[in-house]
Amino acid sequence: MRKAVIPAAGLGTRFLPATKAMPKEMLPVVDKPAIQYVVEEAVRAGLTDIVMITGRNKRALEDHFDREPFLEQTLAANGDHVKLASVRESSTLADLHYLRQGDPKGLGHAVLRAKAHVGNEPFAVLLGDDLIDEQDGILTEMARVQDLTGGSVVALMEVEPDQIGAYGCADVHPGSVDGALSIRGLVEKPEPAQAPSNLAVIGRYVLHPRVFDVLEQTPPGRGGEIQLTDALQSLAVSEGEGSGVYGVIFRGRRFDTGDKLSYIKAVMTLALEREDTGPGLRHWLDEVMAPVA
Repeated sequence: MRKAVIPAAGLGTRFLPATKAMPKEMLPVVDKPAIQYVVEEAVRAGLTDIVMITGRNKRALEDHFDREPFLEQTLAANGDHVKLASVRESSTLADLHYLRQGDPKGLGHAVLRAKAHVGNEPFAVLLGDDLIDEQDGILTEMARVQDLTGGSVVALMEVEPDQIGAYGCADVHPGSVDGALSIRGLVEKPEPAQAPSNLAVIGRYVLHPRVFDVLEQTPPGRGGEIQLTDALQSLAVSEGEGSGVYGVIFRGRRFDTGDKLSYIKAVMTLALEREDTGPGLRHWLDEVMAPVA
């Protein structure tokens, strides 16, 4: 597997007014935009052919992963080789392509836009809102399961039962198949009382290309959008090549940068772990959290 799709066409309304003129994917997490962490995760998993599905006002994404000769020349002339390396890094990560989604018809529609680019081979989908700990190899494990089963694979995370309504939810068979759970059904954002489990689908998928044919026949679902969850539900109960859906449990560290509180936690956590920002930030936090005498 070498190709990845990163849907990045959302409006980022939860972060207005900050996202009025700046894509939500470009919000900084310490000193890199959130989307760069996602691209780096794909590259670590060996995915070097990446297509982003974008929308209007997303040119900043293309600019960020492009060369900036004047800035590079200025940094080189000033002898600032550390910053020069960091600027060049984003433009050399992978072979990046960009497609406009056009009409905002949902995640399933965004994935379908990549059909011509992906072709007839398994591929990964990484949602730009989810930041996964760089030490976690969830995509590599999902690719292994896909290769063994020939189906599609989703990342699952256990959540509190009252939170499942914010996610797609998996109904799984008992036991496991090749180290993964066999999924018999998926429900998009169920009411907690009707949820078949507390296993939430998070923003990492490894999909068989048959999903494109299913998406083309999938009618609008929840919210009037073409839901990827609905297409995977069809594959879960189908037969033949590319059928079957499996789940790999994710137990690592994840941040939802589309949520304000989780975004702040991501910034603080990563800043605390860095040598250049950690000590000073930790000292400041000690001062802030110290009880008033």
